[in-house]
Amino acid sequence: MDEMEEELKCPVCGSFYREPIILPCSHNICLACARNILVQTPDAESPQSSRASGSGVSDYDYLDLDKMSLYSEADSGYGSYGGFVSAPTTPCQKSPNGVRVFPPTVPQPPPQQHLLPQPGSLPPIPRNSCITCPQCHRSLILDDRGLRGFPKNRVLEGVVDRYQQSKAAALKCQLCEKSPKEATVMCEQCDVFYCDPCRLRCHPPRGPLAKHRLVPPAQGRISRRASPRKISTCTEHELENLSMYCVQCKTPVCYQCLEEGKHGTHEVKALGAMWKLHKGQLSQALNGLSDRATEAKEFLVQLRNMVQHIQENGVEFEACLVAQCDALIDALNRRKAQLLARVNKEHEHKLKVVRDQISHCTVKLRQTTGLMEYCLEVIKENDPSGFLQISDALIRRVHMTEGQWGKGTLTPRMTSDFDLTLDSGPLLQTIHQLDFVQMKAGCNVAWFFPSSVPAAPMLQLEECCTQNNSATLSWKQPPLSTIAVDGYILELDDGTGGPFREVYVGTETICTVDGLHFNSTYKSRVKAFNASGVGQYSKTLIMQTSEVAWFTFDPASAHPDIILSNDNLTVTCNSYDDRVVLSNSAFSRGVHYWEMTIDRYDNHPDPAFGIARADVLKDVMLGKDDKAWAMYVDNNRSWFMHNNSHTNRTDGGISKGSTIGVLLDFSRGIVIFLINDEQQGPVAFEGLEGVYYPAISINRNVQVTLHTGLPIPDFYTPGEADPTGSVC
Repeated sequence: MDEMEEELKCPVCGSFYREPIILPCSHNICLACARNILVQTPDAESPQSSRASGSGVSDYDYLDLDKMSLYSEADSGYGSYGGFVSAPTTPCQKSPNGVRVFPPTVPQPPPQQHLLPQPGSLPPIPRNSCITCPQCHRSLILDDRGLRGFPKNRVLEGVVDRYQQSKAAALKCQLCEKSPKEATVMCEQCDVFYCDPCRLRCHPPRGPLAKHRLVPPAQGRISRRASPRKISTCTEHELENLSMYCVQCKTPVCYQCLEEGKHGTHEVKALGAMWKLHKGQLSQALNGLSDRATEAKEFLVQLRNMVQHIQENGVEFEACLVAQCDALIDALNRRKAQLLARVNKEHEHKLKVVRDQISHCTVKLRQTTGLMEYCLEVIKENDPSGFLQISDALIRRVHMTEGQWGKGTLTPRMTSDFDLTLDSGPLLQTIHQLDFVQMKAGCNVAWFFPSSVPAAPMLQLEECCTQNNSATLSWKQPPLSTIAVDGYILELDDGTGGPFREVYVGTETICTVDGLHFNSTYKSRVKAFNASGVGQYSKTLIMQTSEVAWFTFDPASAHPDIILSNDNLTVTCNSYDDRVVLSNSAFSRGVHYWEMTIDRYDNHPDPAFGIARADVLKDVMLGKDDKAWAMYVDNNRSWFMHNNSHTNRTDGGISKGSTIGVLLDFSRGIVIFLINDEQQGPVAFEGLEGVYYPAISINRNVQVTLHTGLPIPDFYTPGEADPTGSVC
């Protein structure tokens, strides 16, 4: 009920409708709100002169256009409302302030004004008034009847009243123009709810109004609902009740409209009969809309579940990504520790060598200095004979000591520089290339080392996709790679975890592989090559083909007499002889089910349905040769046929509208046929192996439509688990 509330609110005031009227555009508006949005236009040609001129057109002015669309009363269906007058065929003009200005009309005398506004009555409408629908923005000029010319929507008023009662909402005053106050009384004679200020102003307790009976709002609501349904009167002839329905104008009319008005030559029907008919049509339309609403609710539940799953998967994937990155960081830290150990070892080695050299030189320098000081003291002696006794020995020692400081002795045995350069370029490039193979797959890192062979290609995940039993892959070379590439090799496995095989070799960087198995998971990878050799493989991409087989009839395989239509899903024939057509997909494993409906079936022919090899005969009934396995059926019975051998006659035939099902199970090597969801006979054929195409044979008396992508029937339990698929 809460969803319906917006349907029950006026687009102008935003409150529940009060005395709603129906505009010619079929939208509704409160009577008081319609009064508030009236716009007075300059004087225009009088409605009487316009009607007299016989123009007979009603205007619809779209505010976003610069001209007026004109419709005849017979075509528009709005002439019976009488709430607007005919307009001349000249277009209206737009004033600078945006208000439409219509051609001049003869001024009309204002309607008689009441001294006291009566409940439900309208104040006088200025002449040449124009009203614009607040929803579709169509504008129209009012005639001398003003807003009284628009029919009241009593059905909507009743729905609003019931809705408010169900919500136990406080009743509001029906005469307050802004922010209606809570009603305090209801006049049973006027059938209007008043607040205290409006009651004193519009319903004073004097004169004829003093005899009216005022009751509390709740009691008034009950008495209003208990009162008999008001009979609607004609807007053209206010004293006549609406009793007929004009089919051409799509509006209720009275007998006087048929005798004097423009509806005299129109087709009319009884109001009650059309009421029941339109109620039935509305109920039927609501059934379809209800189905869509149910689907929408289920879809919203699915989307809400997806939000929860996305959040859960996002947290899980984040944790996986963090763990994998942490693992890479840990590996890098371990390698860092190993490299630091090597640096420390080199550092300690250098220090040891230098320190040893320092110690050795210090000792030798001390010895040399001592020898030099001793020799200087010997030279100071004045005893020639004593000096000559030791001079030769000292001279030899000095020369020997000097020789010990020979070439290389005063050269450092170790440099202060570390002759270690960390080659981090390949690792940085690999980190830059680190990407996701697939959202649910691990983030495998492909390490790259510079060489003369090409680097591992990068798969373009945003361009890789599967459709039905085809897969499209796209790749490119790493952006930092400068090594020439002569071509690429694309490899796929067999869809069951088997070995990889080459499916493409060439220079292109995008490839579509057709004829894969349905409901299979394929692994793919690509590598580049040049004159130096073959590079490393890319990351492995996992792709899933369609779970069920979608296919059509193949025009290339059809006999020339076969006629295809409906995107190659419907076939017929222009020959009285049987003609064969195959599908565009073949199967070699898995479990498959498809159906064909009989669109035309004249003179009881016997079409055949089944499977066939690619080289089956196309100009005889399916099953006549050894390349087809089929069931042919007429209006009373069916037979299985292979290699012109007829077996298993079974009662039960086909007619227009019948459905033939074919179940092909490679896990058991069998074919089963169904008619109208019931198995026709026993298992038709066994021991099937190889490649088979869905096929039929028909003549010109039959038309068949193919239905694919269907689930396996509930009654059937497949054999061994085996992926569904077509032959590559």
